[in-house]
Amino acid sequence: MNDRFSEIAQVIQNRRTIKPAQMNGRQIPNEQVQQLLQLADWAPTHGHTEPWRFRVYAGEKVKDFCQAHADLYKANTPEESFMLFNYEKLLHMGDGASHLIVAYMQRGDLPKIPALEEIAATSCAIQNILLGATALGIGSYWGSGGMAYKPAMKEYLQLGEEDLVLGILYLGYSDKPVGNGKRTVPLAQKVQWM
Repeated sequence: MNDRFSEIAQVIQNRRTIKPAQMNGRQIPNEQVQQLLQLADWAPTHGHTEPWRFRVYAGEKVKDFCQAHADLYKANTPEESFMLFNYEKLLHMGDGASHLIVAYMQRGDLPKIPALEEIAATSCAIQNILLGATALGIGSYWGSGGMAYKPAMKEYLQLGEEDLVLGILYLGYSDKPVGNGKRTVPLAQKVQWM
């Protein structure tokens, strides 16, 4: 194996989800977050539509977003379905995070390009952020819970009708050692050589 392949393979294989509750509150320099966003900008894109968009929250703005997220849950959940535990979880998700990024797909004006391809391109941009964070020793969590996929979140963010939130990324440092990864289905069962 050549060195470049080995380096990227190591980063990919060592990427792990670090839950926000495991983050210690130490701040990531904004310059490093900007570097991660620059990596995101190199995702593949059909027709050069570059559909990925990011809202970055840092410092106290992380708590502000979490408060708004929890309030959206409360305001848009029927009383019989509302769970205080879920509200509190959303409210405190970012307590140990340094930065929070809402990642969404902004639908372009090339209707010949299927929305699925725009979603895939944005997902690649998100993966670039996660891999870059791993290389920098930054923990990351790609969250899709709470109101992330709900119309109320799109409205809160003032997104277009065809735009889609693909997740809320929490970035931070953790004192907890990163565990070993696992795959439960052997690769041979996922691949057919023709």
